[in-house]
Amino acid sequence: MSDATVCLIILVAVVALFVWNRLPVEIVAVGSALALWAAGVLPFAQVFAGFGDPVIPFVAGLFVVSEGLNASGVTAWLGRQLVLRAGESRRRLLAATMLLAAALAALISVNGATAALLPMVVLLAVRLGRSPAGLAMPVAFAGHAGSLLLLTATPINLLVSEGAVTAGGRAFGFAEYALVGVPLVVGTIALTTGLGDRLLPARTPRSLPPDLGGHARTLIRHYDLTAQAAGLRVGPHSDVSTLDEPGLVVFGAVTADRRPRGDAPPQPGDVLVVRGPEGVVHAYADRRGLAHVPRDVSDKLATILLNNELGVAEVVLGPRSALVGDTVSPGMTTDSGELVVLAVHRNGDQLGPGAVALVPGDMLLVQGSWLALDRVTGDRDVLLVDEPSAVRRQALPLGPGARPALVILAAMIVLLATGLFPPAAVAVLAAGAMIVSRVLTMGQAYEGISWTTIMIVAGLIPLSVAMRQSGLADDLAHLVVRLFGASGILLLLGMFLLTAIFGQVISNTATALIVIPIGAAAATEAAISVQPVMMCIAVAAAGAFLTPIATAANLMVKDPGGYRFGDYWKLGLVLLSWFLLIGVIVVPFIWPL
Repeated sequence: MSDATVCLIILVAVVALFVWNRLPVEIVAVGSALALWAAGVLPFAQVFAGFGDPVIPFVAGLFVVSEGLNASGVTAWLGRQLVLRAGESRRRLLAATMLLAAALAALISVNGATAALLPMVVLLAVRLGRSPAGLAMPVAFAGHAGSLLLLTATPINLLVSEGAVTAGGRAFGFAEYALVGVPLVVGTIALTTGLGDRLLPARTPRSLPPDLGGHARTLIRHYDLTAQAAGLRVGPHSDVSTLDEPGLVVFGAVTADRRPRGDAPPQPGDVLVVRGPEGVVHAYADRRGLAHVPRDVSDKLATILLNNELGVAEVVLGPRSALVGDTVSPGMTTDSGELVVLAVHRNGDQLGPGAVALVPGDMLLVQGSWLALDRVTGDRDVLLVDEPSAVRRQALPLGPGARPALVILAAMIVLLATGLFPPAAVAVLAAGAMIVSRVLTMGQAYEGISWTTIMIVAGLIPLSVAMRQSGLADDLAHLVVRLFGASGILLLLGMFLLTAIFGQVISNTATALIVIPIGAAAATEAAISVQPVMMCIAVAAAGAFLTPIATAANLMVKDPGGYRFGDYWKLGLVLLSWFLLIGVIVVPFIWPL
C-alpha cells in the first residue's frame, strides 16, 4: 500500500472522527500524527514537529494578549461606549454591534470578541424588550468576517500565509487581508441588518448571563450596607495613620473629586466611609479628628467597593468547608491579611456587628485587591457567587491594567506591521509584557490560551506535511482540477466549495490544514499563482456559518441566543453566498491568477 493511500485512509478517518464528535478533537489531531508514524509515512522526528512550528507560539501569544484586553476591561468598555452611542434603534444598534465585533475579532480573535460582547448584547436585548436571538448570532458572524481584516486575527490566516510560502509564493502582509476583509464586513453587516428580521428566530433563551454592570449598588442593597454607614471628612490634623477600629467596618476613602483612594493613606479633604453603631462611629470621629458629612454615602460607598484597585466577592461556605466553626466579625481581616470581611449573612439575615461562628451555608461579603480575589477562585473552602474576573470586566469602566494593555497592543501591531522582527517573537514578547506589567497573572495567561486550538494546529501539521510528501495532495488536487477544470475561476470555485463544506462540520482551523496542501498542489497543476488560491481558502474557512459546531464562536452564542441547530443555515447561507462571491470573483482581481 502506497504512502498516499495510507495518508488518505488516515485523512478520511480524521474527518469522520471530527464529524462523529465523540472523541476529543485534541486526541484525534495528535492521534493522526502518531498513526502516520505507526504506518511508516512519517519518521518519528516529524510526529511532534508541529509543536515546534513558529505558528504555535505566535497563536499562543495572541491568545494571551487577547485575554489581557478582556481582563483589563478594555473590550467591556468598548461595548458600553457602543451602547451609549447606538441608542435604541434596532438597525443602528445591530450595525454598531456587528462593526465592533468585527473590529475586536481583528484584534483579539473571533472567540475573544464573541466572549467579550455576548453578555453585554444579550442583556441589552432583554433591557430593550427584544429577543437576544436578534443580536447574538450576528455578533459571531460579524466576528468571522472581521477575522479577514488582519493577518493575526485567526490562526487560519497564519496557516494560509505559511502555505503560500511553502508553495513557492510569498507571505501575505499584515493588513493585506483587509482588501477582502473590508467588503466582507460591510456586506455581512448590510445583509444582516436588511434580512435579519426574516432570517433570525425570535426566541427567549432558557438562561441569561448575569448583569453585573451595577453590581456595587446591588450588593449595597442586598447587604444593607448603608445602614449605620457614615461619611467622615479628613481634616489637616486628623489622625489617619491607622484606620482599623474594633466593632467598626472601615470601607475606605473617596477623594474630593470622587475617586477611590484605594490602599493609599487618606488625605485632607477625603471622605472616609465607615459603618457601625452610632456611638462607636462618634467616638471614632472625635478621637481621630474627623468631621461628619451629613449626606447620603451610597455613591461614595459604590465607588469604594469596586474600583481599579479593590473589588468585592460573595462567598458561600460549603458543607465540608474548613472554615466552618471559625469566628468572624464585620471589619476583621482574614488570616491571609489580604481580605476584609464586610458583612455576614445567614439564611438571608445579616449577622453582627459582633463575632459569629460560621456554619455551612453562611454567605460572606469580602473585599480585597483583585489579585487577592482571583486567588479565592481556587479556594476549595468557599463557593463564589460571581467570578471576580466577570465582575471586573462588566462593572469597571476601565479596569486595572487597561492603559498598559493598550500600549502593548499598539506596540505589537506596529512591530507586526513593519515586519522588523519575526511574528512569533513579537507575539511572545507582547504576551510576556502583559504578565510583567501585571495586566495578567501567569494563571490568567494560561487560562486565556485556547489549548484546543493549539493542539489541533500542532497535531494536524504533520498530516498536512504528509499529504504533500506522500503525493496525496497532488492526487486530490488533480481530482479537483478534473472536476472543476483548469480555469482559474472554476478552480477557485472548487477550492471554495471544498473548504466551505468541510468547514461546516469540522473545525475550520482543521479544515484549513487539510485543504491548504491540496490548494497549493492544484495551483501548481493549473499553472496559476498560489496567492489567490490561498486567499480563497481563507475566505471560505471564515464562512463557517451553517452549523453551531463549525466554530467555537457559533457554539458560544447558541444557548444565550436560544438557537436551535437548524437556525444557523438561514442567515448563514445568505452570508456564505456573499463570501463565495468575494472569494471567487473579487479575490482574483486583487491577486491575479
